[in-house]
Amino acid sequence: MRRSIILTGLLLSVIIAGAQVGGNSTYSFLNLSNSARVASLGSNFTGIQDYDLGLAVSNPSMLTPEYSGQLAFSFVDYFSDINYGFASYSRDFENIGTWAATMQYIDYGRFEYANVGGDREGEFTGSELAATFGWGRSLTPLFNVGANLKLIYSGLESYSSYGVAVDVAGTYYDKEKDLSASLIFKNAGLEVAKNYEGERSPVPFEIQAAVSKKLEHLPFRYSIILTHLENWQMRYFDPYDPTNRVDPITGDVNEKTTMAKVGDELLRHVVVGGELTPAKFLSLRVSYNYQRRQEMKIYDAKGMIGWSWGIGLQISRFRFSYARSAFHVAGSPNYITISTNLNEW
Repeated sequence: MRRSIILTGLLLSVIIAGAQVGGNSTYSFLNLSNSARVASLGSNFTGIQDYDLGLAVSNPSMLTPEYSGQLAFSFVDYFSDINYGFASYSRDFENIGTWAATMQYIDYGRFEYANVGGDREGEFTGSELAATFGWGRSLTPLFNVGANLKLIYSGLESYSSYGVAVDVAGTYYDKEKDLSASLIFKNAGLEVAKNYEGERSPVPFEIQAAVSKKLEHLPFRYSIILTHLENWQMRYFDPYDPTNRVDPITGDVNEKTTMAKVGDELLRHVVVGGELTPAKFLSLRVSYNYQRRQEMKIYDAKGMIGWSWGIGLQISRFRFSYARSAFHVAGSPNYITISTNLNEW
């Protein structure tokens, strides 16, 4: 046990030291929200434990024997003609743990070749895949651990790349208080091989944490998600921000105050969401992602950018979820997830 703890500590130290800022990595599709319920809560990860396989795909420490036999499908109508989703199945094996096999994909659509003169000479496609093998197990009645192994393929025209990544997560869950808290180290890995020249790119590593609590006297659950804990500096100077005006006489930039900068930086790491369950078969969800709003808004037309909302329905043996996230005034993706438990048929 002592050796395992030391080895884990050294591994995490190496991972954190090699963490990269967003935009410098490959396989970015791994950071997309797949489950409609996760998307409605504003992130790509959650700490809710109520035996929904769509949540366990992003958080393997949620996997327990109650997930055995679950089958889930998700589809996302993304921007332009891009779409992505996953198919997942879970099974429990006594004394070993609960396993989940997931195939995640993204299809970028069809593109046209054109030479320097603008003459079209055909078409090509682009897509990426990740085969994920998840495992989860209870160490104590209150604490679970889990891990994902991801085998990744990326292909654009004749260029291809292969990579591997792992997630390591832990969850505290108090069933009596309906309180759960999770910590995850996501996408620690590397690009293994590719068929074109250049340095190998890092995988989009991230540390996230989440806490979820259902209120005792109201059918409402709140969630707080902390993102990019490996990198405090998420904000940047935006020359189009009206508060960053340039003095016409001195040429100095009138930036935000120090307190405003600290508050702005802190909120970029926080996503808040809520889920109201007025009936056993119905759930209404909403969330706010401050970072998404700051990075994607247009100052003259902010609208609902950063907000996400959705609905969940339990009909017979099926669980349906729909969500819509406001990314930009140009459009908002639609998410659909359907799941069932084959053991109930």
